[in-house]
Amino acid sequence: MNEIFETLKEIICDYVEVDADAINPDASLRYDLGATSFDLMNIADAIEERFNLKITNTAVVKIKTVGDIAQLLSEKITQ
Repeated sequence: MNEIFETLKEIICDYVEVDADAINPDASLRYDLGATSFDLMNIADAIEERFNLKITNTAVVKIKTVGDIAQLLSEKITQ
């Protein structure tokens, strides 16, 4: 899970102007990190490419925190 989280931090930093140290599992993508809806879609696309998996739009809408993404990835990777 730690490796997944570190990769997520890299991806998020590619799309949102935020210090990597501010990214933690409880951080709200919108309110704490300042991600827009457009940023979230780009982050989801980058995750799909990096991990070679599909994230549905429904799943993207449910994502609120960095931890939500990490949990989703962990579930998809172990399937």
